[in-house]
Amino acid sequence: MDPAISHPDSLSNLFLHVRVLLGMVVGLGLTHLIRHFARAIDRPMRERGYWVHMVWAISMFVYLLHFWWWEFRLADTVHWTFMLYLAVALYALLLYLLCAIIFPDNLEGHTGYEEYFYSRRKWFFSLLALAYMADLGDTWIKGRQYFDSFGPELELRCVAYVALCLVAIVTSNRRFHAFFAVASLAYQLSWIVRQFETL
Repeated sequence: MDPAISHPDSLSNLFLHVRVLLGMVVGLGLTHLIRHFARAIDRPMRERGYWVHMVWAISMFVYLLHFWWWEFRLADTVHWTFMLYLAVALYALLLYLLCAIIFPDNLEGHTGYEEYFYSRRKWFFSLLALAYMADLGDTWIKGRQYFDSFGPELELRCVAYVALCLVAIVTSNRRFHAFFAVASLAYQLSWIVRQFETL
């Protein structure tokens, strides 16, 4: 590596360069969600809401904020390569895609968000399972010591989310989906408070 690039100031500038792209993608996702939250308030009769769908939308909002918060830990923990940059960028794009699926540009052909949610559940939960596997990889690239600092909960969390997403893909049982949405958001908030309250 060029000595000039390995200088701490240069590394900080490099990470700032990476965060610009991540910030753009996260910003687009947050904008998409906020625009549709506002539209749901503005058109409650025209676009019939569904509380389980809304809980997942809120969960994606929290996930994006959390992603932006924890990625700051990459500043001093990794040596940046193009492949690492690509992996983190694809993770951010995956989260944006989840936001785009949870809130379509219009509900044409659907009676409301409930019918839309269950018709798109295979796509949404497949991508959500992939996001949690990507999260595991994202944590790994920060270093083995960092990965191990979470203990077995990190891997168990990933396995549990993937398993529940697989069930959500094959079933349209309303009780299961209600339980999964609420439990997921509650656990996500608990995880953030316990592990990421401060950097």
